[in-house]
Amino acid sequence: MSAPAPLSELVGPVIRDLARRSGKDLTRWLDQVARLGGCSEPIRMTGETLTIDAASGEVLHSYNTGTEPHGQLLVRCGNRRASRCPSCAETYRRDTYHLIRAGLLGGSKDVPASVRTHPRVLATLTAPSFGPVHRGPDKNGTLRVCHPRRNGPACFARHAADDPPIGQPLDSDSYDYVGHVLWNAHAGDLWRRFTITLRRHLAGAAGLTQTAFNEQVKVSFAKVAEYQARGVVHFHAVIRLDARTDDNTPAPPPDWATVQLLDGAIRSAAAAVRLDAPNLGQPTRDLMWGEQVDVKEIEPGQLDGTDELTEQKVAGYIAKYATKAAETSGTLDRRIRSFDLAWLQAQGVTDHAARLIRTAWSLGDPVQHPDLLPLRLRKWAHMLCFRGHFSTRSRAYSTTLGALRQARTDYRQAQIAEHGWAFDPDTTLVLAHWKFAGQGYTPGESALASGMTKSLTQPDQGGMTRDGAETVPSA
Repeated sequence: MSAPAPLSELVGPVIRDLARRSGKDLTRWLDQVARLGGCSEPIRMTGETLTIDAASGEVLHSYNTGTEPHGQLLVRCGNRRASRCPSCAETYRRDTYHLIRAGLLGGSKDVPASVRTHPRVLATLTAPSFGPVHRGPDKNGTLRVCHPRRNGPACFARHAADDPPIGQPLDSDSYDYVGHVLWNAHAGDLWRRFTITLRRHLAGAAGLTQTAFNEQVKVSFAKVAEYQARGVVHFHAVIRLDARTDDNTPAPPPDWATVQLLDGAIRSAAAAVRLDAPNLGQPTRDLMWGEQVDVKEIEPGQLDGTDELTEQKVAGYIAKYATKAAETSGTLDRRIRSFDLAWLQAQGVTDHAARLIRTAWSLGDPVQHPDLLPLRLRKWAHMLCFRGHFSTRSRAYSTTLGALRQARTDYRQAQIAEHGWAFDPDTTLVLAHWKFAGQGYTPGESALASGMTKSLTQPDQGGMTRDGAETVPSA
């Protein structure tokens, strides 16, 4: 979608277009935009629905998009990326927050309150170094000398948090771009291998066979992927130990399953995971996790302004990464085509990200590197070749995003039924036929809609948005 033109030049033509048949078209369009709740790239649908009495076959209600402005119905896009649709991404972030929080606090969403007593940690697994890059402030915000080296690439500047050089290589010619691309492409498999190895190391540390360990203890987790400024992903994961039960409900594990046992097993498992690098006709190092593995115990508590790592802080910390992707490290938030390669910098891509994209495109050549075709490097070049899920969870950790969405739908349906505007689902059938007709506003509609919906997504002083959605704390 192109950038909106000045509102003063577009309001007139937009209104004339919407009111081409009658003033009702404009009124209905304004109503649809208000119902979208700030969605910036709505889906345009055409079709119809029929509500029929199951017993008699009588048509109780019919709807057809032919009566709508442009003959289309606008629905929310549901995109999780904040760079594409801040409104839908905020809904995704809140859902992720409540999913993570339920697995830490329990007492709701079919998770028992006893999970607060289980051993659980926040673990961060990173990638190895592919070459020195410019560094920003430390975790406390203190400016530090970037790379004060006597030999090799060096930088003696103190970069602020928003300095463009942060994450860029000190020496691009010596940076391992091939290793970087291949590591991102295998990051999902590295995580899978890590979860398998973790169970083995937990069993060994407890002095049990794998079978005996799996009969007593289950490892539950929820993780998100985050892009570092250098364009490589790392994972933040809540990892919890539960007792294995017949109904898969989390229960307190045996006394020997402690935080210390979990901490040591995470570090040893991360160090042990290895993947063979693809054969490119030249020596390449194995794919592995970086040496920086951070493990912190999650203490029971509330968001009280202290430095303790509590449930609320962890849920907010993880959820804020669920709506971000590779665009935070200087690339694009859409697929790359061959004609884009010559114009990457002109589209705002950093020199470092552009070189990663071109490396991915080269490695994705089906003639030169047929063995790499399963990695689909060209398809995922805009993601710097990471093609895994950004937010995943084990089956028993807590609820699901689908269940949270369904709860929201059921709540709205109950509201409608309370006012007598809905038919009984037990005695009626709904027949529907829908087609995709496009996505997004025209530039003029975008300018008009953004002015309308801006107030709907602004939280008031009570921590609520004007559409009634509860805000959640951020880390």
